[in-house]
Amino acid sequence: MAARTFNRPLRAAAIAAAALALGACATAPSANHSPRAASAAIRGSVDGETIADIAMGLLGVPYRYGGSDPREGFDCSGLVHYTYTQAGFPAPRTSVEQYGAARKISLREAAAGDLMFFQDEAKLSHVGIYVGDGLFVHAPASGRVVSVASIDSPYYLSHLVGVGRLLPD
Repeated sequence: MAARTFNRPLRAAAIAAAALALGACATAPSANHSPRAASAAIRGSVDGETIADIAMGLLGVPYRYGGSDPREGFDCSGLVHYTYTQAGFPAPRTSVEQYGAARKISLREAAAGDLMFFQDEAKLSHVGIYVGDGLFVHAPASGRVVSVASIDSPYYLSHLVGVGRLLPD
């Protein structure tokens, strides 16, 4: 529990810094998440804080359609799949499969590690990982990088179709 409390302020600081930059930096991904992911897998439990920390460590990785690896890039669902897998929790690969597997919750109930699902016109089109404080990490589009966005943005709020939890309570 002490490690969880210790990491929360660090992640909050990282969220604040990322919110200021919002994609202005295209740096290589951090590898800092590996020890925590390994220890979570060894303990046999994964929590949303671990998921959020791993996702934050991937800021700056380029978008790549069909991508699911930080060396080559991510699309939105590949980012989710990779992040959860690194934490030792198997997750479906596509956003449609992720939506189907997630237990739906309200936006008020959203906690670190939960998924935000978005729809353009008639189909599910995007997914991101909630990290707290109204922010989520996502791989937005071609030519962009994994970044932090606000759920309060008029675009994202109007396209939100669901919030889901893959992890058990």
